[in-house]
Amino acid sequence: MTDDRYAGLQQLGTKTEAPQSPQEAVLERVAAHTGGKNAVVRFVCPEFTSLCPMTGQPDFAHIVIDYIPDQWLVESKSLKLFFHSFRNHGGFHEACTLMIADRLIELLAPKWLRIGAYWYPRGGIPIDVFWQTGTPPEGAWIPDQGVPPYRGRG
Repeated sequence: MTDDRYAGLQQLGTKTEAPQSPQEAVLERVAAHTGGKNAVVRFVCPEFTSLCPMTGQPDFAHIVIDYIPDQWLVESKSLKLFFHSFRNHGGFHEACTLMIADRLIELLAPKWLRIGAYWYPRGGIPIDVFWQTGTPPEGAWIPDQGVPPYRGRG
């Protein structure tokens, strides 16, 4: 890459192996250039996978992350690789969801962030996990996450 704005990025534009764990995963950031506007950035991962820490069976979720950047944006390839790293990770739904939020907050120091993790049923019960850093800035347009509640086959 020759653009100085992206100097220091290790993964974008290169062949990158998927990390084996969330702890190994490298999240990268780029300058936001939002001009101080409270623009909401949304990432959706409709096929998130982790492992049940008790059985080792796969768990699946539809994850929606909304955030209002301050100085930084998460670089999307690094976020995809971070999500992928959970495929080998055993963790309860709540722990996986909050680990994602914590890593993004540590990396970005956003003005505001929320995560909605809509987990598919385990043992017949869907478990949804929601968290946000606090009240969004006044005047910010925060759209609905648009994920309907789990309704089974009907």
